[in-house]
Amino acid sequence: MEHKEYKSVNKSVRKKDAMQLLLGKPVYMEDITPDGGLTVMLLRSPHANALVKKIDTGIAKKAPGVVDIYTWEDVPSNRFAIAGQTYPEPSPYDRLIIDRHVRFVGDVVAIIAAETKKAAQKAMKLIRVEYEVLEAVLDFRTAKDNPVLVHPEQDWYPPCEVGGNNRRNLVASGTDSRGDVDAVLADCDILIDRTYHTKAFNQAMMETFRAYTDLDRYGRLHVVSSTQIVFHCRRILSRALGIPKSKIRVEKPRIGGGFGAKQTAVCEVYPAFVTLKTGRAARLVYSRREAQIAGSPRHEMEIRVRLGADRDGRIRALDLYTLSNTGAYGEHGPTTVGLSGHKSIPLYTGGLEAHRFSYDVCYPQLAGTTTLNSGRRSSKNIYEIIKNLPGWGRSFSDLLHFRDWFQIKMNFNRNVSCLIAVYFFMDNDFFNQLV
Repeated sequence: MEHKEYKSVNKSVRKKDAMQLLLGKPVYMEDITPDGGLTVMLLRSPHANALVKKIDTGIAKKAPGVVDIYTWEDVPSNRFAIAGQTYPEPSPYDRLIIDRHVRFVGDVVAIIAAETKKAAQKAMKLIRVEYEVLEAVLDFRTAKDNPVLVHPEQDWYPPCEVGGNNRRNLVASGTDSRGDVDAVLADCDILIDRTYHTKAFNQAMMETFRAYTDLDRYGRLHVVSSTQIVFHCRRILSRALGIPKSKIRVEKPRIGGGFGAKQTAVCEVYPAFVTLKTGRAARLVYSRREAQIAGSPRHEMEIRVRLGADRDGRIRALDLYTLSNTGAYGEHGPTTVGLSGHKSIPLYTGGLEAHRFSYDVCYPQLAGTTTLNSGRRSSKNIYEIIKNLPGWGRSFSDLLHFRDWFQIKMNFNRNVSCLIAVYFFMDNDFFNQLV
């Protein structure tokens, strides 16, 4: 048989950025964007559910190097979703650039634009905010039909009908089934009923969320972002800012990890808003803490599985119910829940007589869009225990002592215990953030 010579198949192809990566050349957002633009920082809420009664930025705006500070009174009133999904998105339009109603610890209260990071940090300390603290929905198991509404606003809008209802704290709800599940289960020799809990996980990519914005020579908004969703990001910015997509160009450089977290437009809207207001280039780089408390983690879920089988082990019926914690905002909530059922049940449908997948995706508030906030109180408790241990100090022996304490008392493995011990030991500001 004659061997055909192909142009590309079975050929080694060099990646376009291979040599740049190999030689350490500039490829990432901060490497390829010019210096000299404004530094953008965000003042965040300390409350899980509150209304901003009064915010005083007067003194902060007078601080040297501060260009401007923006609050909920300054931004457009267009609700949008930051999920990187094809239009019309299943995720509800439930966000504003800044909302007077803050819904998780870490929600944005003010945007600070300054000449330097130091000036922005100084301004942040000078802003005075008075909150009306509201009762919060702290457990996603009690969120559905809770009298406390996470999103009571009248302009909450679902582009797709996925069973969501903000008056019930529901982002999505539904049932997909085939056959009479209850009848088949009742006829089975073996019935297994189990409930599983999967926690939220943060992707913790090396490069945090970050974006640079300026106006190009044609007056278009030019965005350089560490993102996985260039075209979705453009559409999201268009709706949030109220400008045509043709006036926005999004550029994606090499990104330092994303793992799905950057399938959400987490940070781009803030420097973009500053650039449109000031006409100047702006840059926002999330700290590691911000990436943890206001990122886009995997959703926490509780999954109940009922399985019916014959004595010979043949599975006859599956009944699955998933309760998903979407956090304070609904991005990706209606779609990620489907992975628990739509992806798992088909593995068994060859012999199934009946199956059912039901789900509710709920809004709670303490966790918000983060994995750290849900553990904030437990971390605080750990700190209180540690600081009262005999011999509390900052020596190397203390570090080893804490490592062993985490491993033995908290039942963590050795690697995790070492990591947490070093975190407590080395980060002087960490305690102040927790207490």
